Amino acid sequence: MDPQIYGLAFFFLLVVPSVTALPHKTTSSSSQPQINSNSVLVALLDSHYTELAELVEKALLLQTLEEAVGRHNITIFAPKNEALERELDPEFKRFLLEPGNLKSLQTLLMFHILPSRIGSRNWPDEKSGSRKHNTLWNDFVHLSSKSTKRLIGSAEIFRPDDITRPDGVIHGIERLLVPRSVQEDFNRRRNLRSISAVLPQGAPEVDPRTHRLKKPAAPVPAGAPPILPIYDAMAPGPSLAPAPAPGPGGAHRHFNGERQVKDFIHTLLHYGGYNEMADILVNLTSLATEMGRLVSEGYVLTVLAPNDEAMAKLTTDQLSEPGAPEQIIYYHIIPEYQTEESMYNSVRRFGKVKYDTLRLPHKVTAQEADGSVKFGTSDGSAYLFDPDIYTDGRISVQGIDGVLFPEEETPTVKKPAAVKVVTKPRRGKLMEVACRMLGAVGQDSHFTTCQ
Repeated sequence: MDPQIYGLAFFFLLVVPSVTALPHKTTSSSSQPQINSNSVLVALLDSHYTELAELVEKALLLQTLEEAVGRHNITIFAPKNEALERELDPEFKRFLLEPGNLKSLQTLLMFHILPSRIGSRNWPDEKSGSRKHNTLWNDFVHLSSKSTKRLIGSAEIFRPDDITRPDGVIHGIERLLVPRSVQEDFNRRRNLRSISAVLPQGAPEVDPRTHRLKKPAAPVPAGAPPILPIYDAMAPGPSLAPAPAPGPGGAHRHFNGERQVKDFIHTLLHYGGYNEMADILVNLTSLATEMGRLVSEGYVLTVLAPNDEAMAKLTTDQLSEPGAPEQIIYYHIIPEYQTEESMYNSVRRFGKVKYDTLRLPHKVTAQEADGSVKFGTSDGSAYLFDPDIYTDGRISVQGIDGVLFPEEETPTVKKPAAVKVVTKPRRGKLMEVACRMLGAVGQDSHFTTCQ
C-alpha cells in the first residue's frame, strides 16, 4: 500500500499543476479582446437602431469596433431608422451597399464614432462655441449648441445619452452624417456613369482657299480651365444667352452642368435650413440654367448659400427692385472652386482675402474669425456656418449665416449731428457755384435757395 500511495501523490504533483495551467495558456495566446455582455457595442446591436446595426454588420466592422472598445471608451451617434430608410437618397444608399464601395461605407460609419466618451454633461454650451473631436476615421466633427439644441455638425441630437454603458454612450441623431470624402466618391462615381464612352467627332472640313483639309485644333483637356474669362461666357444680365458654342478649337467639354446644378439644389433641400435659397434658384430658372451652362463649359463655381434665418431678414425693398434677387445671388457666387479647408488656409495665411464674384466689379472679403471664415464687413458680415454642403469638383456650396451685400450698397444708419447755434449759417460751396452759373447765363432765379 505504501508504494501505491506514494505513486498517487507523485502523479498528482506532476499532472494537476499542468492541467490547471492550461486555461492560462489559451487566454494568453488569444489576441482577441473579450467583450463584456454589458458593452456599448452589444447594446447597439440589440437597440432600436436596427438600420445602423445592420450597416455595421454589412461593413464588416464588428472586429474593428471590438478592438476600439477594448482600448478606450467610445461615443456613437446613431441616426434614427427613418433617416436611413425613407429620408436617405435611394441612389446614395445603393452606392453604399455596392460591394466595390465597402471602404466608403466603412468611412461613413466610423465617422459616427468618437474614440472618447462624451456625454450630455460634457457638451459645449452656446457661449463656448463649437469644439472639434476626432472620429475613428481620423477625421473630425464639430460639436456645438444652439439655444436648447445640441448639434453635431448640423444634425440635431434628439436623444442625448440614449444608451449608456461603462465603456461608452450612444446618442440618437435626426439624420445621417456624410463625410466629405464619401460625398466626393459618390459624385465622382455618378459623373463617370454620365460621361459617354465614345466622343462624337465632326466631319472633316475643307479650306476653300487651299482646297485642303483643315487641321483640327489641339483638343483642350477636360480638366483645364477655359481660356475665356467667365464674365465673357455669362449671359447679358439675368436673361438667357444663346445656345453655348463649342469650346476653343471646337472641342466640347463633357460636364453635365444642368445635372450638377440640380444635384446641389436637391442637396440643399435635403440638408435642411436652406429652403429659401433653393426656392430662389428653382424659381429663377434663367439663373440656374446659366450656372449649368457655365459648368458645362468647364468653369467652376463656389456658392455662398445664406440659410433660412438670414434670408428671412431681407426686406421687401431689397427684393422689390427689378433684378434684385439675381444681383443678390450673383454676389454670392465666386468663380473659383473653394472648400472650407482652402478658404480657411488662405485667410490664416494672408489675413484678408478678396474673392471675385459674378457681380462685377464687386468683390467679397474673407478673413479669419473665431476659428472660422468670416465674409463681408462688420455691419453686414456672415460666418461660414455649414461647410462643404456640396462638393463635386466643379460646384462647391458653403452655408453662411447672413446675406452679403457689397460695401458700397451696405445700408448705413446716419447718426443725428449735434445741433450748433450760429448767428448766420454759411451757404454751401456747391450752392454758391450753382447760383453764380444761373446769374451768368442771365436766368431769373426764382428759387429761394439762391436769394
